[in-house]
Formats: sequence, structure tokens, C-alpha cells
Amino acid sequence: MRFALFGKSGQEVLSQGEKDLLECLASYKDELLIESGYLNLIRQSLGHDYKPAGEICDRDFSADFALSIGGDGTFLRTAGQVAHKNIPILGINRGRLGFLAYIPSDHAAAAIRTIHDGTYQIVGRNLLELGMDSVSEDIPRYALNDISVLKHDMSSMISINTKVNGQHLVTYMADGLVVSTPTGSTAYSLSIGGAIIDPATNVIELTPVAPHNLSMRPIVLQDSSVITINVNSRSHKFLISVDGHSFSASEEQSITIRRAPYQIRTVQPKGSDFFTALREKMNWGVDQRL
Repeated sequence: MRFALFGKSGQEVLSQGEKDLLECLASYKDELLIESGYLNLIRQSLGHDYKPAGEICDRDFSADFALSIGGDGTFLRTAGQVAHKNIPILGINRGRLGFLAYIPSDHAAAAIRTIHDGTYQIVGRNLLELGMDSVSEDIPRYALNDISVLKHDMSSMISINTKVNGQHLVTYMADGLVVSTPTGSTAYSLSIGGAIIDPATNVIELTPVAPHNLSMRPIVLQDSSVITINVNSRSHKFLISVDGHSFSASEEQSITIRRAPYQIRTVQPKGSDFFTALREKMNWGVDQRL
């Protein structure tokens, strides 16, 4: 098999779990393509010129599976690299929470064995697509978690005129608005009062950030909805964030957000489920008195 490896290059050394993973892949004689920064870390940690089948320097590659080794941030970056290629992603956790990359690094080799044994499942996750009048090729257009419009720097709240399928929904007076997938409902949206949504649900959630009107509550829409947003700001500009990648836009810029035409495919061990992850990763429903 051919695996594309993406890892967190900012760490000092490889964990023992990562070394075991490389040995496991070598034992199966799998073909490895490794992201440039992560490959440098591997070579520094192993103390020799480790030579994979190829080095990933851009998006011009193909693989049977992608391995994301890090935290949820690394998983989101990996998703941005492989989403349009329909390559399934296995998330291996070297971060803290690891809600997307939830397989511990010391279980990584066992996870590779499930792929070779065929004892895994593929679970699709919806994406959001950002549409703008003019956008640079360097700006990400697809989000696994969320697309947000936010006030710029320390400026005052912004006015966010929001339409759904061309029909006026509401004008939010707030610090921002988070438009999230069900996957992203446990990310930024949750921290500002949004609902937890089963990732298998085909919906889009809108959650205001620090709304001026206390009656402004999150709303859940069908994922066939097309959301159009126009912003007014005293600074005449605002921020757009696509899975945490932020860039500035002028208030003349109209944006649309809709479900992307394809999904992210994630690899999970058979028998794993969203509700178990909620309880284990977020202590959801746990009585702290016990």
C-alpha cells in the first residue's frame, strides 16, 4: 500500500509510538510519501538519512491512505491537502484533546494492522465551501470544521447581514458569526454556545459570537442551504477564518457558504462511534461528583 504521512514538525523528537509506526509500515513493505517538514524531523530523530519512496512538497501526489500524526490542527491541515483526492485519513494523536485525531500514537501500529487486515470502516465528513467575488489561490476554500466572519483586530462589533437561499434570515450585531459543519460543532461553535451535532447529520449550524442581542441563539439549517453574508464594519474590513486560517476582507466583499461537493473520508476502527468519543474526550455527561 501507499501511505502519505503528514506530521507535526515543530516537536523536538519522534515519540516511541511514531517510531513503532514507521517500523510497522516497513514490515509491510508499504510505500511511504512523507511531508517535507515531518521528514526532516524523522531524519533528525533517527540520526540517519531516512529515505522514503517520495517527499511531499505540494499537492501533486497520490496515495491509498493518508496518516495525520499530531493533533486536530494537523488533521485539518491534512484534510486540506487530500480532500479533493478522495484519500481516506487516519488521525493519530500526538496533541492534547485529539477529537479528530483520536487514536493514541502508541496504538498507531495496531491501527495500521487494521488497515491491512481490512478491519476498519470509512466514515464520511461533510465540508463547507467558501465562495467570494475574488479570492487568491493561496486562500483555503474548504473547511472541515467551520468558516467564520469576525471583527477585525480590536474594532467594535460588526453588522452581519445574513440570507439563506436568498431570503433574509437576520442581521447579527456581534463580534462574529461561525458557520460550522456537524464535525465542527464540537470545535469553535461549541465554545461559544453552539449545539453538539452528530457528524452523520446533514446540517449546517450558525452560531453568533458575543451577540449584542441576547435573543440571538444558534440555528441549524439543512445542508442544502446557501448562506450569503454581507458585513458592515466601522473599520470597513473584517476577518474570514477557514478552519483557523484567517485573512482580511473589505466590507464590499460578499461571501457565500454552502456544502462542498465532496466529503472528507476518515478511517476508524470498526466498532468506534461518535458518542464514545464524546464521553472519553470531552467527559460529556460525566458526573464529576463520582
